[in-house]
Amino acid sequence: MKKQLLLMGSLLLSSAVTFGAGYQLNLQGLRQLAMGGSGTAIPWDAATIFYNPGGLTEFRHLTLYASGQFIMPSAQYVPTPTGNFDARTKDKTYPTFNIYAGGPIVDKSKLSIGIGVYTPFGSGTKWDDNWTGRYIIQEIKLQSIFFQPTVSYKFNDIVSVGAGFIYAVGSVHLDKAIPLQNTAGADGHAQLKGDGHGVGFNIGVHVMPTEKMHLGLTYRSQVNMKVKRGYASFDVPSSVASSFPYTAFSSTLPLPQVLSLGVGFNVSERVTLQADINFVGWKAYDTLSFDYQDNTAALEDTHTPRRYKNTLAVRAGMHYKFSDKVQGMLGAAWDPSPVRDGFVSPDLPDANRGVFTAGLSYKPAPKLSIMAAVEYVRTIARKSSFDAEGFQGKYQTTAFTPGIGLAYNF
Repeated sequence: MKKQLLLMGSLLLSSAVTFGAGYQLNLQGLRQLAMGGSGTAIPWDAATIFYNPGGLTEFRHLTLYASGQFIMPSAQYVPTPTGNFDARTKDKTYPTFNIYAGGPIVDKSKLSIGIGVYTPFGSGTKWDDNWTGRYIIQEIKLQSIFFQPTVSYKFNDIVSVGAGFIYAVGSVHLDKAIPLQNTAGADGHAQLKGDGHGVGFNIGVHVMPTEKMHLGLTYRSQVNMKVKRGYASFDVPSSVASSFPYTAFSSTLPLPQVLSLGVGFNVSERVTLQADINFVGWKAYDTLSFDYQDNTAALEDTHTPRRYKNTLAVRAGMHYKFSDKVQGMLGAAWDPSPVRDGFVSPDLPDANRGVFTAGLSYKPAPKLSIMAAVEYVRTIARKSSFDAEGFQGKYQTTAFTPGIGLAYNF
């Protein structure tokens, strides 16, 4: 029993609070999303507050942006070596949103200010309550919101810089079964709820060496999400209830730093190409420490190795101007998984993923743009194990994410 609960505690936090790679979202701007998630070099709209704060000075008037996206993930599991059982996650939709506003402090000023409220980590997974991996995970729901006040300064016609302070809040809800049955044969149940917060920063440089070329460099710092008081509750047989108290927990988990280099080129009046390289510092997630407020013989503080590795993602896209009112976008990306073999679990069945995107923008009025975009993600089928639980199998994950939004330039 002690080993079961210790493993359960570490698993709850490892999946729930760290917002692993499978829950890192690249949906912070629809036009950028439609071009493979690239957006470091060219400030298309106010979403540059996230992608590159240095680009905010390119807007000579106040600009507004708002969008909503709807993540529809699906995961498939086949056990190995038998391969005679197939489990799929249930269909669920997880909404996200982004809001930005910014512009010069006065007309023709070199100094611009703005604010961004966006969701860089989130989504969820729901397996059947009685599936074979129910003692590891049944359902997880994640959400994070970043608040980023931003300032940007234009040195000259070539170079601009910007920086933003980040205050992050997040929440998690997780359910799993416990292998302790009551008199009716039903499994025990554990539920975890917690809120976290952290701080960080986002800095960027925007460079236009020629009228046709854009260059961008950004650094988003690591954000250490501090869960000071989450709560774990258990539904178990009365004979063991004293070993499973309703208790608070605390932990500090890292959300990774991201260094991005981008380039954009106006090939013609109609065609623009852009690309990004993202270095993601997942290696910071090396060990999970979990501190319970109330310890018992079965519930002790844990320090669980996770051993994530840094990754390098590549993103690219094309923007095509059909007319003054209609533009189209296409893109793709390759995003490697940071999860090493031996650490792949069904709460985050992560693997190397290909990303395919498209979108349209329509201007019903000179200052207003209405945008729609869609992202399709598919991982490479991955055969691996979760050594902490002796659980192994082959996973493949897909996600379909449509979005709609608008931008207005005063």
